[in-house]
Amino acid sequence: MSKSAELAAIIHERAGTETPEFGLILGSGLGHLSGTVDGVAIPYSELPGFPHAGVSGHVPQLVIGELEGHRVAIFGGRAHYYESGKADAMRLPLETLAQLRCEKLILTNAAGSVRDEIQPGGLMLLNDHIAFAGNNPLIGEKTDARFVPMTDAHDVQMRSALRKAALEEGIDLSEGVYCWFSGPSFETPAEIRAAQILGADAVGMSTVPEIILGRFLGLRCAAISVITNMGAGLSDESISHDHTKAMAPLGAAKLERILRRFLRDS
Repeated sequence: MSKSAELAAIIHERAGTETPEFGLILGSGLGHLSGTVDGVAIPYSELPGFPHAGVSGHVPQLVIGELEGHRVAIFGGRAHYYESGKADAMRLPLETLAQLRCEKLILTNAAGSVRDEIQPGGLMLLNDHIAFAGNNPLIGEKTDARFVPMTDAHDVQMRSALRKAALEEGIDLSEGVYCWFSGPSFETPAEIRAAQILGADAVGMSTVPEIILGRFLGLRCAAISVITNMGAGLSDESISHDHTKAMAPLGAAKLERILRRFLRDS
């Protein structure tokens, strides 16, 4: 039995065998949403091989239950490339999600804007990404399945539904390209200028490896960034992880409304 099958069996024993319709990965400062689910919380420490999220602002537990009439599996924390140097750090959790027969994945993150019109406290729906960090979570995969097409990595139908949900909630939802930097240091002003030249609209340290892994596993993926700061050199604000955690709630409340409306209308 594979590790993901063993983990799925543990989850079934704890939370029942009903298939989750949506998986959600929550970013820095966004973990409160998992507390609103009517279901079962399983600490990552009780799921062998799951990452023990080592970043403050994340809640390392998997919550399985009901949210707005849908069965969901919410990952309260993620492992980042910068924690271990492993781009595939979230492979086992996502393999387990696929083993649970889930088909749709929504990712959230805290990000820095490189566009003046997308300000802190705002939201950005990802329509594409740039893997600027230069690594790939499928390096080492032995099968030809590693050659994953990424043209529609960010699912068109899910993006349309999220835009509709934002419109119905009266929330401004920008859309753009997310550029993945490895972290953990924040970007330099020169790197921010490079990202702008490459066509990025926001920058961050996560999500792209999970999108690649999700598509590899056959999951339909969509992602939204909560903008917590402007990129280095674009404002006078001091950028830090504490600043990220402090600013995340400004966009998190709006993001929760969009996600709830999206689920109700799905």
